[in-house]
Amino acid sequence: MSECTHDCSTCGESCGERQNPQSLLKEHHPEARVGKVIGIVSGKGGVGKSMVTSQMAVTMRRRGYQVGILDADVTGPSIPKAFGLHENATGDARGLYPCESSTGIQVMSTNLLLENETDPVVWRGPVIGGVVQQFWTDVLWNCDCLFVDMPPGTGDVTLSVFQSLPLDGILIVASPQELVGMVVEKAVKMAEKMAVPIVGLVENMSGLFCPHCGEEIDLFKKGGGEALAKQEGLNFLGAIPLDPATVVAADRGHPIVSMPADTPAKAAFLKLAETVREATQA
Repeated sequence: MSECTHDCSTCGESCGERQNPQSLLKEHHPEARVGKVIGIVSGKGGVGKSMVTSQMAVTMRRRGYQVGILDADVTGPSIPKAFGLHENATGDARGLYPCESSTGIQVMSTNLLLENETDPVVWRGPVIGGVVQQFWTDVLWNCDCLFVDMPPGTGDVTLSVFQSLPLDGILIVASPQELVGMVVEKAVKMAEKMAVPIVGLVENMSGLFCPHCGEEIDLFKKGGGEALAKQEGLNFLGAIPLDPATVVAADRGHPIVSMPADTPAKAAFLKLAETVREATQA
């Protein structure tokens, strides 16, 4: 264990130095209704974490659940774009109101509070952590399932979410390359150290189906995510292939699972959402 600073609010350890052990969990807004809280985590950026979050949210909504997404990636938010949201969130004396997408998903993100959505968020860690907490405590959510789209890595925001929000579990998103394994292991160890349940691991970008012949092409190897899940003792929740249609739909603000065409990626996302629902009993 590293040298103790005697500041328990910045530490996830349960040790004898804690003079008055107490929960750091925050209560949601008194007028809010929130059911299950599921964090979507990745050890590094660029593995499609936000894509997985948006697809799962729409799938759950289409199955009759009220769903929200708390975009905790404060400095690199992409959730509003994925849902075609460009307006600003509103608020009054009661609190902040999440924006709602055309697919019925409630969303709160820093991009919904900026004057221009391309303005950078140049804030230090403690400020960013405070904003994420306010997205939990000050927003009038009304959902059966709230997905928390986390920033990549194991930094301040991840620590703040793990300590402050009553997570029912986290889903770890990885790609097939062995390079991702080390950083995923860091995320796993952080969750275990802070007693946050891990629902399982999903391998994204797992092959590409040729649009002409239908043959699957392994662009980034295959089976890396499943092997990593086995190594870490995690549930392997499935593999999601690359699909150009997914990218096109997201750029237009329409997640692929809400589109009528059937694709291998859409089928994989639908299966993943059902697996996570069963695992968390959402």
